[in-house]
Amino acid sequence: MEKNEWTPADLLQLSGSYWNTCALHAGVKLDLFTPLAEEALSASVLAARLAYAERGLAMLLNALTAMGLLEKDGERYGATPFAARFLARSSPDYLGHIILHHHNLMAGWNRLDEAVRSGGPVRGQLSRTDDAAARESFEMGMFNLAMLVAPRIVPRIDLSGRRRLLDLGGGPGTYAIHFCRHNPGLTAVVYDLPSTRPFAEKTIARFGLMDRIEFRDGDFITGDIEGRYDVAWLSQILHAEGPEGCAVILGKTAAALEPGGMLLVQEFILDDTKNAPLFPALFSLNMLVGTEAGRSYSEGELVAMLEQAGFENARRLPLDLPNGAGVVAATAPG
Repeated sequence: MEKNEWTPADLLQLSGSYWNTCALHAGVKLDLFTPLAEEALSASVLAARLAYAERGLAMLLNALTAMGLLEKDGERYGATPFAARFLARSSPDYLGHIILHHHNLMAGWNRLDEAVRSGGPVRGQLSRTDDAAARESFEMGMFNLAMLVAPRIVPRIDLSGRRRLLDLGGGPGTYAIHFCRHNPGLTAVVYDLPSTRPFAEKTIARFGLMDRIEFRDGDFITGDIEGRYDVAWLSQILHAEGPEGCAVILGKTAAALEPGGMLLVQEFILDDTKNAPLFPALFSLNMLVGTEAGRSYSEGELVAMLEQAGFENARRLPLDLPNGAGVVAATAPG
């Protein structure tokens, strides 16, 4: 919607849209969709089963029905087919992890004005939290997102002749899994913090790739990257750092790549004007709230960073991805 098309009603709808968000988050956090995907239940029966107050539960069930995520027949509520697929924990397509991660971000976003005034974060990085539940939501939330996007990226990138992939900051290893499944001759290393290991090893085992993908723990800001690789995949890690931190990461990646190795960087990419697309512009505020120097970068900034790190032929690949995401490729010198 263009600015001059706004109406007061539009503005007020935007201002109150968090009501829908909070209702969804509560439904996922209380895990209402899992039992209702199995059978339709009344509010009283579900309240007794889950030990929740019937009054509040009935109100939430009615709101989720009004939102189109539940169906109501008489006094019984059931999950819609869409909700059963994506919001029930029993489904292989469950997206609740990323929704819970979004929920964990809300407290920081509520203090956005403070972050803007100070220019610094108002919460810690959830990727480094000691809270086990928040950590699971973050790691498996990244799995949720990557499972949606990887099938649109991996088949479009030619890794013919490449043998060893570095998935730097790869979390649960979702991209390493997809690259290896698509390229039978490829092996991979997922390099991330030690706290990520349980999620990565469980996910790699789930896809039966333990013989081709290994997890190595370390901190790619303070430590070195072990091993030699002919392709490196850096997905959504540069935005957590300022330009100096990005230079460190890219320098260490360059040192780990064989001459002529391929570098692939995925980020939410701003236009060079930095005021579009919408999602990267908002995501930059998410980095303001939660990191010391992180931000979204423009395509021009990413290309310049790669060139400053010594990479050649930096260019954005022609991929149509959601939320302003893009992949910039480059070649290690030599």
